[in-house]
Amino acid sequence: MEPDSLPTEVILTHPRQTLGNIQLDWIPQPGNYLDLKGKTYAVLERRHRYQLKSGRYRLHKVALYVQSAPRPAEQSLVNGRWVIGDVSCRYNARSEIVRCAVNPEGPCDRCRLYEPV
Repeated sequence: MEPDSLPTEVILTHPRQTLGNIQLDWIPQPGNYLDLKGKTYAVLERRHRYQLKSGRYRLHKVALYVQSAPRPAEQSLVNGRWVIGDVSCRYNARSEIVRCAVNPEGPCDRCRLYEPV
């Protein structure tokens, strides 16, 4: 194991099954996308698993709960994180997971309810 790598178990949420164990050199957050075995998955949840070693708990591995999802075509970088959709719209949720309340499926460019901020 490399010093900067993190042992990670990738678990599909529905149907619940383990997709595999991998080593990651970055810390995935919910809303990030992960490519594994030629497919793209959206990270829904991250859980830490600890192990008692020498009287101390240490991070043993991370479990990522994912679902199959295509990468969104519309993304914007806001305050150092990627959000879905057009952030110039008033209704944009500025979230990695949800585009907006009025048109969650998108795309933003053809939305009749678009309102500039």
